[in-house]
Amino acid sequence: MATVDELDRGREAYRRRAWSQAYTSLRLADEAAPLAADDLELLATASYLTARLEDGVQTLERAHHLRLDAGEPVRAAWCAIWTGFGLVQLAELAQAGGWFGRARRLLDREQHECVERGYLLVPAVQQQLGSGQFEAAHDTARAAVEAGERFGDVDLTAFALHAQGRALVKQGKVPDGLTLLDEAMVAVVAGELSSPVFTGLIYCSVIDACREVYEWRRGREWTGALAQWCDAQPELVRFTGQCLVHRSEVLQLTGAWPEAIEEARRAGERFAQGPPHPAAPGAFYQQGEVHRLLGDFGAAEDAYRTASRYGGEPYPGLALLWLAQGRPDAAVAAISRSLDAITDPLERAQLLPAHVEIMLATGDLVAARTAGAELVGIAEGFQGGALVAIAAHAQAAVDLADGDARAALIALRRALPVWQQVEAPYEIARLRVLVGLACRALGDDDGAGWEFEAARAGFEQLGAAPDLARLDSLTSCAPADRPHGLTPQELRVLRLVSTGGTNKAIAAELVVSERTVDRHVSNILTKLGVPSRAAATAYAYSHHLV
Repeated sequence: MATVDELDRGREAYRRRAWSQAYTSLRLADEAAPLAADDLELLATASYLTARLEDGVQTLERAHHLRLDAGEPVRAAWCAIWTGFGLVQLAELAQAGGWFGRARRLLDREQHECVERGYLLVPAVQQQLGSGQFEAAHDTARAAVEAGERFGDVDLTAFALHAQGRALVKQGKVPDGLTLLDEAMVAVVAGELSSPVFTGLIYCSVIDACREVYEWRRGREWTGALAQWCDAQPELVRFTGQCLVHRSEVLQLTGAWPEAIEEARRAGERFAQGPPHPAAPGAFYQQGEVHRLLGDFGAAEDAYRTASRYGGEPYPGLALLWLAQGRPDAAVAAISRSLDAITDPLERAQLLPAHVEIMLATGDLVAARTAGAELVGIAEGFQGGALVAIAAHAQAAVDLADGDARAALIALRRALPVWQQVEAPYEIARLRVLVGLACRALGDDDGAGWEFEAARAGFEQLGAAPDLARLDSLTSCAPADRPHGLTPQELRVLRLVSTGGTNKAIAAELVVSERTVDRHVSNILTKLGVPSRAAATAYAYSHHLV
């Protein structure tokens, strides 16, 4: 009688999505009397969702053998497929391949079409996506979509549609890919899927795809939907860690930094409850990012170190931290090594903005310009999203360092509306610092003051101590302290002009183009109010600039 009661309680808890209760009751019932295959499948799902992945795999293996003994080869193949999925999550890839092979052989013996053949395409799609075979992944996913639609299987259709969308995004066909991702999410958000496992996987994968192409508005929307789904299942463990990381990223973007740290901390605790998870390093990296922006460098370094210990790459954040700590050589070495190890354009785009910033800070304008140009090219190839604004910001910073404030302003005007739409106060404040510098370089000191004031208000509200310190250093070099109004690069050019250097010789000395030197000389003559190079030289000597 007790066994029957536990079994009933387990089934009822499963229906209510009370996963921990379902696991406990079904496990107790199984210990009292071995469960039938149907109930073992329920127990396996509850095991997975409470982060008992190894238990889930073992339970599915038992269900598989029971299905074989009962003369149900197709359902046995189904159990074999899901055993393989679980082993993939455990990184037991050889065993997973063996189970997929067993499922295929069972289905081949039956010699008739069934939806399970479509599910066997899922691991192939995942392998192709992981190895960069994006066209092949798209074609395989399309075949899986057709199988799902032919057999009326909403779970397979939604999963395959989302995989097809990710393949298109990876090929640079971002609008088409996002359309398929949105279509897959319609079924997910509406609760049409029967598998909570596929539901969680699709949620997290679609949000990752949005992050990958900097579709922050879309990603924020899907993160909110995922949070509601997780919150409706308090006993859910699997997927909740990833959800908390995504929440933290959204909170960071929108300026709620203390809350962002707290969500990332909770994510780390949640990941600690289960087996190793590929998203676990992100929880600690995210903590490091916000601590770095707040100026708590010790906490940031500890968090980056933990992310590394969990198997993640703590870059570009750690490289930017070292730069802020006055370790430019370490920053250059770290960001350069990271870039050298990556070929995927979207992954490189995650590092290139920091590379530009570090190279400019260390005076390597050529490397900064090269990285900025690459970033602009990637942004143009993967249309839309905030990557356009990120690339424009990097391009403007290079233009400013190169003495072309007008070009910088053009780039900054492209970026500002994007960040305003996304409602990203930190990025807006950083942008306004560059606008202020460009205005100052063009002699518009009043406009520069307005921009610096707005940037300061943004940084103060966020608590961005390092950025406030940098802004103080920039504004302390105000025109009153440098009546000539020249930028550091223009001052270097003036000193070389004063020694009689030609534009060609100056270009070679500074490792820039002659066109850049021409522009610097023109700016110098305008700012000093002199008509010629000779007059500029006289000004430099009379004002002790050389």
